Amino acid sequence: MNQKVKSVTDPARRVILVVDDALDTLRMLCDALAAEGYAVLVARDAEEALQRFDIAVPDGVLLDAVMPGMDGFALCRQLKATPPWSHVPVVFMTGLSETEQILQGFASGGVDYVVKPLRIPEVLARLATHVRNAQATRLAREAVDVAGMGAVVLDGQGRVAWRSPQATRWLDGAFGADDLEAGATWLQSTTAAAEVWMPMPGGRRLVSRHMGQSGFSETTLLLLMAPADAAAHPRQPEVPLTPRETEVLSWLAKGKTNRDIADILGMSPRTVNKHLEHIFEKLGVETRSAATAIAGQLLPQT
Repeated sequence: MNQKVKSVTDPARRVILVVDDALDTLRMLCDALAAEGYAVLVARDAEEALQRFDIAVPDGVLLDAVMPGMDGFALCRQLKATPPWSHVPVVFMTGLSETEQILQGFASGGVDYVVKPLRIPEVLARLATHVRNAQATRLAREAVDVAGMGAVVLDGQGRVAWRSPQATRWLDGAFGADDLEAGATWLQSTTAAAEVWMPMPGGRRLVSRHMGQSGFSETTLLLLMAPADAAAHPRQPEVPLTPRETEVLSWLAKGKTNRDIADILGMSPRTVNKHLEHIFEKLGVETRSAATAIAGQLLPQT
């Protein structure tokens, strides 16, 4: 098992924590997960599980509901109450199959429930789905507010179909949380003018930029906050980065790996590498750390 734990350092592999006090179950699951390409962490009880989380936050947890000391339900509640860990999907494993126990598992924050004796193909299929969904949700949540910007999607009739947390805060501050119609009217003007702005408290202005079509009859707008004395079109960086290169540099500055950037922006890692080559050349640097240091001077600030 130690060799599997070491593989956590491989960023290309998903990490699964298996929590169970039965050695036979641990061995069976570790072998099955390793065969599927996962890196595996193990814990015999809730205390060990929390220690594993302190070392490396896994991508998913297979959790025995009945264990000595703190049971799986209580452990799951503690994980969900800890912000840095709350996004990790927890799949319960137990011989308890009564409706009351199943409901307790979901109430404590679990996303799924498999009954022992385990059917390994079913466990792997359920786990893969939940890990993939949790990853997509996390990346989407992070992507919408990259570089201190906000995003808004308008439907075919100009109504606000979706807006990111940062965009919501700015629009509520500008128009009030209850006046969505006024905010939508202002946002609609962006599609005709390419870029519009309005004054905000504190000597700043809220800028809305038209980013093009994002789906069937949908329009994506990018919001950012600029100084009030900035030109109508905020000054662009002197370095001629393309919009895609700017996105890649933004995520690089946030400490993301090439694989993470590829997942977030919907491109291959090889394409990310090509963008970084162009970015390094334009910035006149040779390392990621040097590019990150310059990024703070080029990217919009909140």
